[in-house]
Amino acid sequence: MRPVGDTAARKALRRRTLRRTVVLAGAVALTASACGGGSGSGQGPNANRKLANGRTFTQALASDPGTLDPHMTVLAVALQADGYLYDSLLGLAKDGKPVTRLAEKWEATATAATFTLRPGITCADGTPLTAEDVAANINFVGDPANKSPMAGVTIVPGTKATADTATRTVTVTSGAPDAFLLRNAGRLPIVCSAGLKDRSLLAKGGAGTGMFTLTEAVPNDHYTLTRRKDYTWGPGEWKANQQGLPDKVILRIIPNATTASNLLLSGELSAAEVYGPDQKRLTARKLFHADYSTVSGEVFFNQAPGRVGEDAEVRRALARALDLPKIGKVLTSGTGEAATGMVATEPRACSGDSVTGNLPAYDVDAAKAALDAAGWRTGPDGVRVKDGKRLALTTVYASVLGPTAAPTAELVQQMWKEIGADITLKPVDGPGASQVLFDTGDWDVSLSPVGFALPSQAVQFLSGPKPPDGTNFAHLENAEYTAQVRKAAALAGEASCPAWLAAEKALIKNVDAVPYMNAVIPVFGSDARFEVGEASIVPSTIRMYAR
Repeated sequence: MRPVGDTAARKALRRRTLRRTVVLAGAVALTASACGGGSGSGQGPNANRKLANGRTFTQALASDPGTLDPHMTVLAVALQADGYLYDSLLGLAKDGKPVTRLAEKWEATATAATFTLRPGITCADGTPLTAEDVAANINFVGDPANKSPMAGVTIVPGTKATADTATRTVTVTSGAPDAFLLRNAGRLPIVCSAGLKDRSLLAKGGAGTGMFTLTEAVPNDHYTLTRRKDYTWGPGEWKANQQGLPDKVILRIIPNATTASNLLLSGELSAAEVYGPDQKRLTARKLFHADYSTVSGEVFFNQAPGRVGEDAEVRRALARALDLPKIGKVLTSGTGEAATGMVATEPRACSGDSVTGNLPAYDVDAAKAALDAAGWRTGPDGVRVKDGKRLALTTVYASVLGPTAAPTAELVQQMWKEIGADITLKPVDGPGASQVLFDTGDWDVSLSPVGFALPSQAVQFLSGPKPPDGTNFAHLENAEYTAQVRKAAALAGEASCPAWLAAEKALIKNVDAVPYMNAVIPVFGSDARFEVGEASIVPSTIRMYAR
């Protein structure tokens, strides 16, 4: 997906999408999930246990999901809840290949796609789901007038869909070439006709196509969902008569990881995503866990006119001065993995390594020499100066990434101080990051990672119009990146991957982006097993054990 046209409506749409999705990996999801696709391990006490029907699966959510309208949110916690309530046309296998869900057949290019619905699909209220309903879902998101935050991220603005009732076929025409049109349109949560007519039903989790219905909602405390007995069309070869399916799901709002960990160990929770030191405690107890990867360590430089980061040699010198493996170890408490690209989401649409060999190698002496050559001389206080301007950098970092965020930023500060940079650290929460990066522009370096599920989703953030007219927050102008993006957008699926990889390499070689570490996030389970896809528990994979 290349940058959409520069009409006023689409510019405004990009700005609005950005402010809602921002930037903080793990805080948001840029597809019907944002990062993931893990595998289960640590079976421990679950080995050889019998599955049990009729049980309740209780999952911890770190915050209240707010609106449950799946077309009007990109918050990861909301999309996890929506995964129980709304199905998509396609599922994804572990290898990233599409599998049947609401659709039984499909085909796609970069500009058009067709989906044929399975027969006999019904909504939570018992009404049939029609091809017209599905087309209306896509048209809603694709119409800029509806202000869906999904537009420009999954569905290209201007995308339109038509329906053929007799053949149960939906035809999608993309608003612009989209290399991942099949995956983007196929993974959009589908709501039923009643919700399209009255979206207040969707905000409360109604008019669903999914495996569960919402039967009780107590905001900021819990949400109770009941499994539909008429739901028979899960992903792939899924069967409704499998053993161990839960009859109910309770989503409990538990912000504190230690509290969630204690409830897992006591058996009061069935599943929780756990960050930080509590991971070791749960792993030691051999609890089941399914893991997913998310971008955690990433550096961007503000290249707006007049900013230090505008000079590529300065960016290169600053990157050279960072011992990235050491920084990444602090950031992830030693549990992370070296980044191989700007997309960590599993299943990845494109494989390959755009990082190795393309980032400047760690060399403090070379960094100092490069700054000398660029005219930055060390002043009496140890801070470099050029033409009367100090090498002073306001560095923002995401406090919401947990207790390791501050010490990570302090380590970066220490390393840059060694080469003569004066660093002012500025912690920001999610809304604060959005304001600084896209509104005020009062920053020089960002340590806040940007998470994408597909390389096409990054385009509007890494090229094109800058704030306040667009979402190119670092003011990047990389001609090779833009050329490769245009090439990739014209190709469909895997055929586009070499161009996407070349596009990422162009950014990294120019030190426009410095991805260095992915976090591996476990979702622990107690008396249950499940799979994680796109950073969310996949409801159809949940199996409960007898106590």
